[in-house]
Amino acid sequence: MKFEYVLLALIAGRPRSGFDLGRWVESEGQFLRSRAHHSQIYRLLGRMTADGWVAFDVDPREGRPDAKVYRLTPRGREVLWEWVRSPYEPTSRFQDPDFLARFAFTAPLDRHAAIALIDTELAYRRAQIARNRDRDRTLRFEGQPPEMDRELAQEVFDELHAYGSSAVDTWVDWLEGMRHRLEHHRTPDTERGDSSA
Repeated sequence: MKFEYVLLALIAGRPRSGFDLGRWVESEGQFLRSRAHHSQIYRLLGRMTADGWVAFDVDPREGRPDAKVYRLTPRGREVLWEWVRSPYEPTSRFQDPDFLARFAFTAPLDRHAAIALIDTELAYRRAQIARNRDRDRTLRFEGQPPEMDRELAQEVFDELHAYGSSAVDTWVDWLEGMRHRLEHHRTPDTERGDSSA
């Protein structure tokens, strides 16, 4: 996942300064990106400005350095939509930050694209479960050090498998629940009875 897409989606929600974006990443955005230094954010904003994705206005601050407040440009909107609607390739690790970021920003922008994203992830996870759930997990040892407790090693790996299986099942349940919510979500237009929605 390119981090600039997350920044672009945040700026699409409302104009923000680099400092605002950094604070968001450190708080609400921790589950999407564990480490993003402010200098990285400012470098990306510079590149996004040069590429025409964002533009900025200078916000004068009394007693502090002026702030650049970034807003989405028409080109930035196109790039955001391309990302939201682009194909998604699941990774072997579930709950991948790429999926979480794409889903978090795709759902409010394009509900149908979010459903397609979930369908891709669900298909991959179900196939992964079918391939791995009931396979032989017996550990094979050869030339191991005498200190190795083979029985404990097998027990630990069996417990890790049980934990992983439970976590993947919880993830699949969550995806199915979110898909259902998205399918049945009523937009403000449908709540007002607007038939054009």
